[in-house]
Amino acid sequence: MKQGTLMPVDVRLMNIATALLLVVVLSLLVGSGVWWLFRHPMFAIHSVSVQGEVTRNNALTLQAHVMPQLQGNFFTIDLNQTRDIFQTVPWVRVAVVHRDFPNRLRAVLQEHQALALWGEEGASTLLNEQGQIFEANTDDLDVDKLPRMKGPADQSLTVARMFKVLSPLFAAVNMDIDQLELTPRGGWRVLTEHGAVLELGRGTDAELVARLNLFFKTLTQVTTRYGRTATALAGADLRHKDGYALRLRGVSTLDTDNKKKP
Repeated sequence: MKQGTLMPVDVRLMNIATALLLVVVLSLLVGSGVWWLFRHPMFAIHSVSVQGEVTRNNALTLQAHVMPQLQGNFFTIDLNQTRDIFQTVPWVRVAVVHRDFPNRLRAVLQEHQALALWGEEGASTLLNEQGQIFEANTDDLDVDKLPRMKGPADQSLTVARMFKVLSPLFAAVNMDIDQLELTPRGGWRVLTEHGAVLELGRGTDAELVARLNLFFKTLTQVTTRYGRTATALAGADLRHKDGYALRLRGVSTLDTDNKKKP
């Protein structure tokens, strides 16, 4: 059997060098093509379309806010960074950004739905339905119809959830909640629309509901005894183990007949 003739070493080295050179040239051509593609004006972001909830903002306002901050073209733009830019716009809660070939972006938005005012009087801070605190211009809101909520910022979700638990109980006796506060010591305090202050104390949702159900069940009996209605309630302390303390407007616990005469 004939043996194949081995190629000289220098020829083999030349073939290897030629192949490597070809790979380098092809890589440079591909790289140049990709660089040209990424830099071509055709792929520069020309516009951003907006979908979803845009009741508080219009598309032109959003584009004017976002477009100057965009970096990159259709291929190189960072969608997460673009999402964050959208979420800095007042009232925008969630943004999801997509590419639309060859030079557009599409943003799907969800806006904050205000549940309550948050914090002290005069603040422009709001609480949304998800229990998130956010800043927004309240000029276009009917703030008089919004309750106010207070508490540690990291407990905002807990406060929002408690409001949704307690609100139907108060509404059932025609006493809407005007303010709900989670105190620094972990107790709950309610101010009603009629100005009554109720100290509910600490406890789980179920414990507070049971406490209030008992209170509202007997409140009418107490107010009727003094010729009053539930709207005469000035305050109540439900932190007592076996009962509650009650204050009614126009009703004094002092026995005027037993007062010392001058």
